Amino acid sequence: MLPACTIFIVGPTASGKSALSIALAEKIGGEIVNADAFQLYAGMNILTAKPAAAEMTRVPHHLYGVLPLTESCDAQRYHSLAVPMIEDIAARGRVPIVVGGSGLYLKALTHGLSPLPAASPALREHFKHLSAGEKIVWLLQRDPAAATSVNLRNPRYVERALEICLLAGRPQSGLRRSFAATEPQVNGVILDWNRETLYARINQRTLTMMETGLIAEVAALGELSPTAEKAIGIHEVREHLAGHVSLTDTIAAIQQATRRYAKRQITWFRRERCFQTICLDSVPTADYPLSRIFELFPCLRPSSQSVPSSST
Repeated sequence: MLPACTIFIVGPTASGKSALSIALAEKIGGEIVNADAFQLYAGMNILTAKPAAAEMTRVPHHLYGVLPLTESCDAQRYHSLAVPMIEDIAARGRVPIVVGGSGLYLKALTHGLSPLPAASPALREHFKHLSAGEKIVWLLQRDPAAATSVNLRNPRYVERALEICLLAGRPQSGLRRSFAATEPQVNGVILDWNRETLYARINQRTLTMMETGLIAEVAALGELSPTAEKAIGIHEVREHLAGHVSLTDTIAAIQQATRRYAKRQITWFRRERCFQTICLDSVPTADYPLSRIFELFPCLRPSSQSVPSSST
């Protein structure tokens, strides 16, 4: 269980999480802990929209650029990095502020690690000798509910579901349901925007990334781990560098991929009922999000400062 003082600021990409978290940290003596899967990596500052150096000097930031690009990461490894950091911040009398949009990494902190067994290389080697149909039959024999809970047209999903059934000795659908049904008590907010407004923010941020050196940054990247290479923009820019795609089309492709990612994030966070929602489509004042946080969580309100109500 995380320290009770921990607060989460989550939401889709380009929703303004970093700026709000810095403003909050300055008010309450907080330190920011990254929960973005790609901002963990060194060497992708522009690509991952990592907070600028000037912003990071305003308050302490943790777990930004701490992994080499050649290393893989998953929710379990992130959990092992983040929990000791959060506990240390709280032990020093500061407030841990977890910021990001990577749903599985955030869930590893709010719900704990999934009870699902880790991947088995031996089983996956065996799966290579089975046809797609045979794997589906095996899965449905062990977990009939998988017919509606697993995308049977996706071989990776089928293999993972079957693997869980075999390793756990019970239907994977039941394990997943019990884990998903957990409703932890945490302090946290989701930043929510009108879809068109958020997409406009994404489009503009992509242009800014291009203007500040995205092409050169991607060109300088060396070998990448299977995790790091999934960052949006790497494939698109490399296609441009290879002469296959124009710059205009590259920008459009990155914008589209980012919008699709944001849509998936929005869907994910709508299922996470442990967070409060702050709507930012038409806010009355620039400090509204901060004031709203203090209204939702009075325990965070600085004792020496009166924070105006958002209704005034």
